[in-house]
Amino acid sequence: MGRPHLVQPLLPGPSRREFFKRSGAATVAAAATLPLSPLAGAAGTGVFQHGVASGDPLSDRVILWTRVTPPVLRPAVVVNWVVAADPAFSRVLLRGTTKTNPARDYTVKVDAIGLPPGSTCYYRFSAEGVDSPVGRTRTLPVGEVDRLRIAVVSCSNHAYGYFNAYARIAERADLDLVLHLGDYLYEYGAGQYGSVRTPEPATEMLTLADYRQRHAQYKRDIDAQAMHRQHPMVAIWDDHEIANDGWKNGAENHNPATEGDWAARVAAGLQAYFEWMPVRVPDTTNLRKDWRGFALGNLVELSMLEERLGARSKQLAATIATPFGKGFVQSGDFADPGRTLLGAEQEAWLASRLRGSSARWKLIGQGVMFAQLKVQGAPNAQGGGVFLNSDQWDGYQPARDRVYAMIKGGNGLPAVNNVVMLTGDIHSAWAADLSQDPHNRDLASGGYDPVSGQGASAVEFVGTSVSSPGVDSDTSGQIAGTLRAINPHFKYINLHRRGYMLLDVTPARVVCEWWFVDTVASRSNVQEFATAFEVAHGMNRLQPSAQTPPKANPPALAP
Repeated sequence: MGRPHLVQPLLPGPSRREFFKRSGAATVAAAATLPLSPLAGAAGTGVFQHGVASGDPLSDRVILWTRVTPPVLRPAVVVNWVVAADPAFSRVLLRGTTKTNPARDYTVKVDAIGLPPGSTCYYRFSAEGVDSPVGRTRTLPVGEVDRLRIAVVSCSNHAYGYFNAYARIAERADLDLVLHLGDYLYEYGAGQYGSVRTPEPATEMLTLADYRQRHAQYKRDIDAQAMHRQHPMVAIWDDHEIANDGWKNGAENHNPATEGDWAARVAAGLQAYFEWMPVRVPDTTNLRKDWRGFALGNLVELSMLEERLGARSKQLAATIATPFGKGFVQSGDFADPGRTLLGAEQEAWLASRLRGSSARWKLIGQGVMFAQLKVQGAPNAQGGGVFLNSDQWDGYQPARDRVYAMIKGGNGLPAVNNVVMLTGDIHSAWAADLSQDPHNRDLASGGYDPVSGQGASAVEFVGTSVSSPGVDSDTSGQIAGTLRAINPHFKYINLHRRGYMLLDVTPARVVCEWWFVDTVASRSNVQEFATAFEVAHGMNRLQPSAQTPPKANPPALAP
């Protein structure tokens, strides 16, 4: 997601291209008048000032992360680690010793192998005679699984406000996992996209030192630390981990003439990302290949996609004037089957996972909206109407059609049921039936009935941001209503609230709940349940649902 076009960057770039990516300027101006919290931008102290984290769990292992800040810089620091079955560490499961050094910015990553499946574990590090905070993590289950609870977040902009959504997630003891769908951090400098807190460095991230410093600031945030300390995370990047609207060979927010070589910037950003995030490196020979999969027993097959740096074709310009900004139609270069988000290798990998999985639910974690979003609706046979956002899958319709072919089957291949797309990026909340031709009411020709949901092949849940702005205006409800009227396959749209999604998964259904915080302008412990939708096994379409109860007797949170 990019900055509002009215917020002037220090290094000017093109205007933003769609209404919900340029609607937050008023909020930026208002936030600039707020007093800074005493904690805003304040550095932590001590050896473990960046907290602890865990991520990329498997059934027998999990990545454990921390960062050491030695009192005196030295070529190497010895770090001990221990994992136990209880928060008192009376039942130790694993222990070991590793080293860190300046070449990896004193970060520490341990793949703790040999843990029991489906188990909550507690861990800590020690270095320089000091123990870290205690962390809590969980391995993935194997075999029969009757229920999973997963929080889903994206778009956490430190400058734009406080991570109250993270704090609320940290309090939920019954979660199995947290998914972060990208824009974990933002590249902009001071005043470019948010003024509640001052970014470090104050300039836009360009160099390895810049990316490291920004990651360090995010890891000092007390709410981010709380979430990471209590739950394992599976994360993918979107664009802002490097630069806005990135693609394989560049970005909207990258000017080679003033900001240097794109490949060098990507290399710096990814080095810092893999140092500072609790994730595995899928391919050490090519850091851009970040797609990976996770099996959560027989209940969920989770596929996490990389949609920016590996293969994405450059976004095409939208040129048709609409009430919501520039739009486009599916003709000319937009119809070129050679354009891609995933690339042939990742497409083949995804097809194999979807078709070969025996899990009840196939969850796909990815960055940009898959459902069609139009400002003028029409069936495909009538030209398909006018689309709004060329950065999401709408700008890559032939590539999207190839994913639909995976799901719908044919040519001797079976259809894939129970596919659920999980999406971030757009700073707003959406629930959609996924149909290849949602404005065609003729089911016999591959259309979709918005009343019954027949004709849908899968569903999509889109999470709002942790702090980044949506349509923060009195007209957001009216805009949402207009978009729903044009696009009836969307069952829910909220354009202005911040928060997170909560998935409750059983063999019978997947429920998605949207939880919103009351503010990001200051720290607050207020949240509210907004709504819920679910998809039943074998139905591949949405229906209204209700708030789900927490799991009984969850394992104790880390002290």
